[in-house]
Amino acid sequence: MNKRWAIKEVPAIDETDRLAAELNIDAVLSALLLQRGINTFEEARYFFRPDQRHLHDPFLMQDMEKAIERIETAIAAGEKIMIYGDYDVDGTTSVAVVYSFFKNHHSNIEYYIPDRYKEGYGISTQGIDYAAENGFSLIIALDCGIKSVDKIAYANELGVDFIICDHHTPGNELPAAVAVLDPKRKDCDYPFKELSGCGIGFKLIQAYAEKNELPFEDVAQYYDLVAVSVACDIVPIVDENRVLAYFGLQKLNTDPCIGLKTLMGVAGKSITYTISDIVFLIGPRINAAGRIDDAKHAVELLISCNDEEAQTKGELINVHNIERKGHDLQITDEALGMIADSQVLIERKSTVVFNENWHKGVIGIVASRLTEKYYRPTVVLTRSNGHVAGSARSVLGYDLYEALCGCSDLLIQFGGHKYAAGLTMQPENVEAFMDKFEEVVSATITAEQLIQQIQIDAELRLTQIESKFFRVLNQFAPFGPENMAPVFLTKNVYVSGTPVLVGQNHIKMTVVQPGSAAFDCIAFGQGEQLEQIKKDMPFDICYAIEENVWRERRTIQLNVKGIRTL
Repeated sequence: MNKRWAIKEVPAIDETDRLAAELNIDAVLSALLLQRGINTFEEARYFFRPDQRHLHDPFLMQDMEKAIERIETAIAAGEKIMIYGDYDVDGTTSVAVVYSFFKNHHSNIEYYIPDRYKEGYGISTQGIDYAAENGFSLIIALDCGIKSVDKIAYANELGVDFIICDHHTPGNELPAAVAVLDPKRKDCDYPFKELSGCGIGFKLIQAYAEKNELPFEDVAQYYDLVAVSVACDIVPIVDENRVLAYFGLQKLNTDPCIGLKTLMGVAGKSITYTISDIVFLIGPRINAAGRIDDAKHAVELLISCNDEEAQTKGELINVHNIERKGHDLQITDEALGMIADSQVLIERKSTVVFNENWHKGVIGIVASRLTEKYYRPTVVLTRSNGHVAGSARSVLGYDLYEALCGCSDLLIQFGGHKYAAGLTMQPENVEAFMDKFEEVVSATITAEQLIQQIQIDAELRLTQIESKFFRVLNQFAPFGPENMAPVFLTKNVYVSGTPVLVGQNHIKMTVVQPGSAAFDCIAFGQGEQLEQIKKDMPFDICYAIEENVWRERRTIQLNVKGIRTL
């Protein structure tokens, strides 16, 4: 698929030059800062030097005081406390953080992860019944619960109290829990709205530690787990998330908890993890536990204090991940075949595919792959517990959650974000949903949103890429949503030597400009461009600048996103 090259608006030259002079950096770098809303020396210092003092006061969150008081009462009275979390990366890391922290202060505590297939997403009746039958009087629910109005009412009837820690968008009515911690509540004045579910759990333990005058190290030891949730839940890496990701990566790369260290080992990379490495190497393995078997295995690994036990769990999870990949590839092939064989599906502005035999645990991954291929809002459906369950993914700039709101009359339930969501419906509504979703998407999506873009931050000459430039650029990390790795455009480069095809469909080459050093390049998935690259013929590239480490030798490498021959 051809991608449109879209160059971001360039800030005013006088502003760019002013900030470049104040910071003593290249004007291209000051322009990148201005694009990110960083206009002054002080804002730049805040951005380049994340500090634990930049973490917000947890008691600014609505209901935080109520939550801490209820936990203190439970601990003082020796009540049984259940830590309840979802089965994905955000949910399992949330449980690992909050359970591990409170386990140090209260022995009468257990955790509970619902079965993906028997109980489904979020708070389940089965989980509440288990709590009531086993004497739990307080449940701390993490990464779920904000829409569980009926379930919380049921728990209240049984005398089970709830503290909800969620980051999803609330419905019109909040559950009648003892405390509802969610910065997206309309009445919540917390200054940052985009924490992950694990981030909310982190604020809960931070508040408890402050109130009880515990050392901050008791909380900071969980930074690595929070960084994993921030990376894998695709939340914006700005403001407080940037601080959490920054210190989390530091801990992950120097002193990871035993469970994460084990996962890093089985993934085949043990140091210098970036946000992207977490997403592609750690996240899928944690998710595989719940997709293929039981997400409790992931929690057991993440809370492990024993190297031998962690190794056993890590290897089991790695086996599940290999199995998950098999399901993922098979279902993706089947879905692509289904679309290719249907003129109706090819011509639509949305993709909805259904097969009642598909493995529910991987339909989210399949939805992502179909979105990559056809680049339009996508829903993948399968049969589950007498209903039809679905996973949905969107394209840049299009609000999937709003589109599902437009189909809500056909759904039993749905929830999620702008770019990813889950849904459930009655089997008889599948065809009507396919048509209604297409109708809503067609009416609300723009032509530009249906063309995949490469967002280019700035134009650059290769001679500008020198050591100081690269050193400052590295300080823009950690990269992620709303602070993506900058993409540069360089026109009229020449290939040096002979470009080669590597792997399945990747180009490895070296490029130069007159007067510049030669830069090694890797262009993933662009093998079809190989024949266009001719010696002594200039071409344009857009790319991110990376550090390549090979046998302890560090070099600058250009990760080429697009090639345009002239």
